[in-house]
Amino acid sequence: MSENAPAAVVTEPPRRGEGVRTVALVLLALAAVTAGLYYGRAVFVPIALAAVFTALLRPPVRWLERVKVPTPLASTLVVLASLLLLAGAVYAFTAPMQAFVKDVPATIASARAKLGTVGGKNGPLSHVLNPAPGDSARSGGAQGGEKQEGGQPKIAEKVFGATTGVVSTFVEVLLLVWFLLASGTLFQRKLLKVLPLPWEKRAALDVLDQTESVVSGYLFITLLINLGQGAAVGLAMWLLGMPTPVLWGMMTVIAEFVPFLGGAFMVLLLTAVGLATKDSVGQALLAPGAYLLISTLQNNLVSPLAYGRRLRLNPVAVLIGVMIFWTLWGVPGAFLAVPIVATAKVLGDRLDGLSALGEFLGD
Repeated sequence: MSENAPAAVVTEPPRRGEGVRTVALVLLALAAVTAGLYYGRAVFVPIALAAVFTALLRPPVRWLERVKVPTPLASTLVVLASLLLLAGAVYAFTAPMQAFVKDVPATIASARAKLGTVGGKNGPLSHVLNPAPGDSARSGGAQGGEKQEGGQPKIAEKVFGATTGVVSTFVEVLLLVWFLLASGTLFQRKLLKVLPLPWEKRAALDVLDQTESVVSGYLFITLLINLGQGAAVGLAMWLLGMPTPVLWGMMTVIAEFVPFLGGAFMVLLLTAVGLATKDSVGQALLAPGAYLLISTLQNNLVSPLAYGRRLRLNPVAVLIGVMIFWTLWGVPGAFLAVPIVATAKVLGDRLDGLSALGEFLGD
């Protein structure tokens, strides 16, 4: 061999157990993040909701800024307009919901009676629908045990606590949204000062702009799609003779913001009400069948055209995200799942170290 020949490069083989330690560290980090998200949900949920709604409301604020309206005033006008729209929607939702709630006891009793005839005296549903006297006594005892000293039931305390939690979260989100909108580009400016390299600054701005565009576009397009689907469902329920068809349309608009779970909830509820109000099982299944048909047509024909290439996510990844954040954060988590998955997809597409994540989350 010639003396001038290059020496062979000797690579050191990986040490035994190094791969196992890496996997263990990743699993421990995931466990720590999951625990932090779960136990810190009182903090993280309002922040995540505020970030999503800020992305939705940022475009009208920017439009007002272009016509020389100061940023704090523009933010205040947009937030007040959003509150007025929300108040109008709640007011329109109140009357049909009150009519529906008033009929809930009769509806449940009728559904139980019809399911009892289907299950038979000794059928698989007989124990659930016709509990034994001992079960009723135990149930009554449990209900009696729900009372505190002085005769006040615990259920009132639970409802009051839940209402207080919802109101406090709403106020927190509202304040955070206003401050984020009123601060303008403060967050971007601080981020640029922290990052030292020019390419890091450009990459950060690109990720922020694309994330905001994807999230706001998703929410706006989803709202339009849900409004159309709600109108179609309300019309179908009216044609099928279902009670309060306007309510079913409104509930569709809200439920479809939660992928998979919202549609499943609507199908179950329509099935229960159909069993209570229709004469036969076949007629009762027409309402959930119509909902499934409308939802299938929307998902396969309308959504691909409406979203285009703006939001191409893996449906399995979306379902996993919904299940994870539903478990961690409940209903707000299920609503936030798609924006979070979309944000992770943007990060995966723009950052080299997360390219595998972007590939997995893509359609």
